[in-house]
Amino acid sequence: MSTDSTDFEDEETGPAEGVTLGVIGLGAMGEPMARRLVAARERLVVHGRRRHEGLIDAGATWAETARELAHQVDAVLVMLPDLPELEAILHGPDGLLAADRPLLIMIGSTSSPTGVRALAARLREASAGRIRVVDSPVSGGVDGATAGTLSIMLGGDAADAGLAATLLAACGSPVHLGPLGAGEVAKACNQLIVASTILALGEATVLAERSGIDPGALWTLLGGGYAGSNLLDSRRAKLVDGDDSPSGVARYMVKDLGFATDVAVETQTHAVVLPAVRAAFDELVAAGLGDRDIAVTRRFIAERLP
Repeated sequence: MSTDSTDFEDEETGPAEGVTLGVIGLGAMGEPMARRLVAARERLVVHGRRRHEGLIDAGATWAETARELAHQVDAVLVMLPDLPELEAILHGPDGLLAADRPLLIMIGSTSSPTGVRALAARLREASAGRIRVVDSPVSGGVDGATAGTLSIMLGGDAADAGLAATLLAACGSPVHLGPLGAGEVAKACNQLIVASTILALGEATVLAERSGIDPGALWTLLGGGYAGSNLLDSRRAKLVDGDDSPSGVARYMVKDLGFATDVAVETQTHAVVLPAVRAAFDELVAAGLGDRDIAVTRRFIAERLP
């Protein structure tokens, strides 16, 4: 895999000129990303499980089906949970493939790198090269999607990744990391760090509180040192208040850490942290806490039995 990275953040013209973009998947991440994109482009076509009047009022064109969207666009960002959800909108009379025209599919989900490559190969063969794929997972959460500060990890053919970077620049910083699947490998690395960090933050909060230390004072102090991070900034209040109302749902980490494990196996990496963190999130979900925010690690540690 190439270690060179090309940052397309500042590209505003070039390969994207005249390209019509679509977005499928208008959930917690897809909807604010679509808002950024419609504000930056003359035209954006969107499709989701329910009609989003706010996006239409902002200037987006609504498509009733994936096929209807594919008839109108040259590239589509798919912000669905994983590849099975993407497969469901590809096929059938109302699927993306039914439009029978060239299309660049940008996969924004956190998915298996191997699965992305296998899907792309099937689509390329079935469409005689008409369908191209770039993996484009993102990091930064809902706050980053709303502010347009996401880290966008691209894998794929250089020309297709360059086009994807230009199309998605309004959402953050797109970086081409290598061939197809490279973006998903980067996201797996990202999720390993996020999962490890939020687990450590939850555990440290419990240790401090049970030692008579105010967690708010602790994180205000430690946040200015090496323990500080964007994750601590975004979850500080939740950790201090014990608020684990959903934002970034904890159970998704099980899937993501599974993909990281696949990468470790594929690269013959004998990981130390990954197995422990994966086991902890498996246990957390088994304890019935998977639908809470990832800040639920505080509660998980506090309630954990010896």
